[in-house]
Amino acid sequence: MSTPQPPTHQQAAPAPNWQAAPGTSYVSPIPITRTHLGHALASEWTKIKSVRSTMWTLGVFLLLVVGVGLLVAVNTTTEDYTEVPYTIPAFFGLILGQICLITLGVLVVSSEYGTGMIRTTFTASPQRYRVLTAKLIIFFVVAFAVSAFAIGLVGLFTSSLHDGESGTPWGRSVLMGALYVSLLGVLALAVGSMLRHSAGAITTMLGVVLVPAILPAFLMLSDSMRTIGEKMMEYNAPNALARIFELDTDSGTGGSQLALLAGVTAAAIAGAYALLEKRDV
Repeated sequence: MSTPQPPTHQQAAPAPNWQAAPGTSYVSPIPITRTHLGHALASEWTKIKSVRSTMWTLGVFLLLVVGVGLLVAVNTTTEDYTEVPYTIPAFFGLILGQICLITLGVLVVSSEYGTGMIRTTFTASPQRYRVLTAKLIIFFVVAFAVSAFAIGLVGLFTSSLHDGESGTPWGRSVLMGALYVSLLGVLALAVGSMLRHSAGAITTMLGVVLVPAILPAFLMLSDSMRTIGEKMMEYNAPNALARIFELDTDSGTGGSQLALLAGVTAAAIAGAYALLEKRDV
């Protein structure tokens, strides 16, 4: 028969500084930090700079805008810029390059739905509106910075080839041109959020850009549809950029076209926010 051992006295270990989740009785071993928009912005910035689609689309965009712009610039003379800005060569590259920003805008949101990673994103940040806001802000800043850089680089190169004194200041065309194509990309992001399908959203945006540029030629064959065709011709993307780059100053400087795009983009963003909260993932 064993002899009972006297109880040993040990000092109790200090309790860890755990925090209870607000409104619950569960005590988490992880310190709780309230999240805010800054966390979502950091997350979206990490995503957009680390995926290959960003490098490819922006790389092709720069190749088109800068490459085509430089090719056009070397085939111009100083007399060509007496009444137009030195950024005119960038216009020809933007006609194609805008498709790259549209594609990237769609992929920023639709790729997460395609892979199912959006569930992880919304689990980490249940405030869905915050996630979409962060995507919109990060994409717009990246698209605008890259666009302004490309247009400005073409303008500087063209200016260096000639006497450097054009009849028109070209800073305005850099800002407005970059703003226009960036808003097209933001519109594509909103459409991608609503459709949640990459191919469908890209096809829809291509229709938004290409159909108004092609359809007026057929509408203007009919007298009853001529007015619609003329308005569509006036506000389509190629003609809007032409006015911004002052190729067609008789019809305005692109302000009304930019305002229309901003209004359509704002409506699409509002629709994206509304559908985001109503549908499951």
